[in-house]
Amino acid sequence: MSVTRLLLILPLAAVLTYLLFLGLIFFSQRTLLYPGANAAAPNPPIWGEKVAVSTPDGETLHGLYRQGEPDKPAVLLFFGNGDRADNYEFLAQALAARGIGLLAISYRGYPGSTGSPTEQGLLTDGIAAFDWLAPRVKGGIVVLGRSLGTGVAVNTAAQRPASGVVLISPYLSVLSVAEARYPFLPVRLLIKDPFRSDLKIAAVKQPKLFIHGRLDDSIPLSSGEALYRIAAEPKRMLIDERSGHNDIWNENTVREVIRFVEVLPKDAA
Repeated sequence: MSVTRLLLILPLAAVLTYLLFLGLIFFSQRTLLYPGANAAAPNPPIWGEKVAVSTPDGETLHGLYRQGEPDKPAVLLFFGNGDRADNYEFLAQALAARGIGLLAISYRGYPGSTGSPTEQGLLTDGIAAFDWLAPRVKGGIVVLGRSLGTGVAVNTAAQRPASGVVLISPYLSVLSVAEARYPFLPVRLLIKDPFRSDLKIAAVKQPKLFIHGRLDDSIPLSSGEALYRIAAEPKRMLIDERSGHNDIWNENTVREVIRFVEVLPKDAA
């Protein structure tokens, strides 16, 4: 093979390889974004009551619910992309000690729930969960999102009368996080589920508590701070100097969540 021909073939092969890689990313991105989907079935409940939440588009969501005391608030939890409702016994117990209820739902496609996860699907799940919980609580609902769930929490609070919002390890958008992590990819053209919290946070007028770990290497603190800066008052941000992404749930985080929930007026929304 001549050198000239080789010089022509190599760039073409590189381009084809890159295009094949882009195709792989495009078609596998939801597997990457929703690693907790299609995991093992839920364990027998170790906290709360097993409940089923119906969505307006025909899915059924598995949830765990521990009712609080009459006239006390409840927390509606939207967890991270690799998490599951079973894992929140520690939070349920801490809240129950103060008479506060907790509902944790499993997104569509996640253990115990029907369907397959997409951004629009998860946003629909969030609204359905709030509407299920609202008639069962007299003391107000605090929407709590963690990691991926912060996008669901922001959308839910923008559309429903939550008393307050807690965002733990939040992002400006999944789009912006992906662009920073994969600068060599045309992320804006490829992404199916951008979760644009930056376009929705202005509609969240309720009191907001932001919590982020300084050492977070999954969702950088800078992304959470950017969302915080464009959020409306009232708002407060706590930075855990020693925590990253997966160890942000600690005694101090739980204590701050409870403190935030307890000081909210019932008519905060």
